[in-house]
Amino acid sequence: MKSTEDIELTFAQAEQGGTGNDFTATTTSSIKDDNTLMRLGKTPVLKRTFGFMAVLGFSCTVLITWEGALVVFTSALLNGGTAGVIWSFLVDWLGTLSVFSAIAEIASMAPVAGGQYHWVAMMAPPKYRAFFSYITGWATVCGWLALCSSNSYLIAGLFEYLIIIFNPDYSPQPWHTVLFYWSVLAFSLTVNAMSSKALARFEGTIFIVHLFGFFLVLVPLVYFGPKGDTSIFTTFFNGGGWQTQALSFFVGMPGLGFALFGADSTVHMSEEICNAAMAVPQSLVFSLIINGSLGFIMMTCTMYVIGDLDAILTAIEAGESPVLLIFQQAVRSQTGAVLMYVIILIMACACTIGCFASASRMLWSFARDRAVPFSSWLSKLSRQSVPLRSLALNCFISMLLSLILLGSSVGFSDLVNLTVACLYSSYLLATGFLLWTRLAGRISPHDPDARIRPGNLHWGPWKIPEPFGLLNNIFACSYLVLVFFWSFWPAAREVTPSTMNYNVLIYGVMVSFAIIWYFARARHYYTGPIVETAM
Repeated sequence: MKSTEDIELTFAQAEQGGTGNDFTATTTSSIKDDNTLMRLGKTPVLKRTFGFMAVLGFSCTVLITWEGALVVFTSALLNGGTAGVIWSFLVDWLGTLSVFSAIAEIASMAPVAGGQYHWVAMMAPPKYRAFFSYITGWATVCGWLALCSSNSYLIAGLFEYLIIIFNPDYSPQPWHTVLFYWSVLAFSLTVNAMSSKALARFEGTIFIVHLFGFFLVLVPLVYFGPKGDTSIFTTFFNGGGWQTQALSFFVGMPGLGFALFGADSTVHMSEEICNAAMAVPQSLVFSLIINGSLGFIMMTCTMYVIGDLDAILTAIEAGESPVLLIFQQAVRSQTGAVLMYVIILIMACACTIGCFASASRMLWSFARDRAVPFSSWLSKLSRQSVPLRSLALNCFISMLLSLILLGSSVGFSDLVNLTVACLYSSYLLATGFLLWTRLAGRISPHDPDARIRPGNLHWGPWKIPEPFGLLNNIFACSYLVLVFFWSFWPAAREVTPSTMNYNVLIYGVMVSFAIIWYFARARHYYTGPIVETAM
């Protein structure tokens, strides 16, 4: 671990032209990044191995929007039809881009692994700073844990669908799902246990598969598939039996937004990224532009070649894979459909690796600030500078959650909506306090030498010019409130114990526990992010 004195001395030597040794651009960038982190009160301990292209690849492969949309578009199709899928994706994409454009401004100001809870501590009123920071931190930790678990669950289902293609008599059992789930966990843990440098190379390679895979799926889908018409933009469907089509549309919208989840993965890797104050915000925005564009094209083309809509809806209700049926209808070849499907499966597994990497950094950072039980143990790093203990704990909790599947899959499937509620509430608190601080005029112009602390905030080198930044901030908060509200609704008007959305109960219990624990215990030891260096 580098000491504060060593970093300050090295930075001074770099500015003066060195001490006989040549400083490469990478070294100078790393020194400046360490200096920036120290101005935020944190001691650099992680290795910076991600360049811009590596972190852009990391962000894109965690998002995997076009692949994810093909898996989760069913909720929007049942409550919205083909038009609902296309327009709800567009709304989700533009809304998410707005949210992370605002978050990119904060990430440029404070590129730190803690992300949302650290930013809230910087911007919230002094009296409530620790409380809101603590709640935001727990919402983020739980949101990322839910995202890792739901991804593993979805991948387990993808494996089972693949078996059914070759063996139609196969009947998936709950324990089969659990074993597939555990296999995904083991794979993610193994890859993440490597050095961060190996992880960066892996993500760069997967990024190429992500881009080429898009064309390998899209071209045969459009070329061989049945041709639709412009009615896909106006054909709505109210499968939930809601009073109005508008209500049905909004109920189906949050599910498709899951394909745009995980953009803040880059934020939690900030302390391992070179030139983080610029690379993090740029990768946030560019990855959403790239993935959103690919996802919108894929969804539009999929609705165009969807063929027999009634057959697809019947397959969804029967628990079958609609994307496999669409592929088979399009290419009229089981082998071709399987090859296209396998690309999605590979990318889904790669996505889970990135999710666990970000989740482990988030938990490690929260433990570093002594906000969770066993903080001193969880905040330790491995010899490869990887938060292996936080990573292992995330995997272990995900493994325990999977046991719910042995009883019922109903409660576990609500993890998707819990991800929406937890992460979006953390985004809302961060962007909401940014809006409040922005309107109060409490953020000074960019100063690379300023010490960033609560009450002494400075914009980073990446910022949206005013008044567009303010307008975007307002729109982002409005969108987050909208999606947060609709994430608690069930898929159909007539609910049964098996169709009820228990997300409101799970989220309520999680938030209530965090609040009770804060006032009972945490307020005595958690006062916000710990200042580790006085620089």
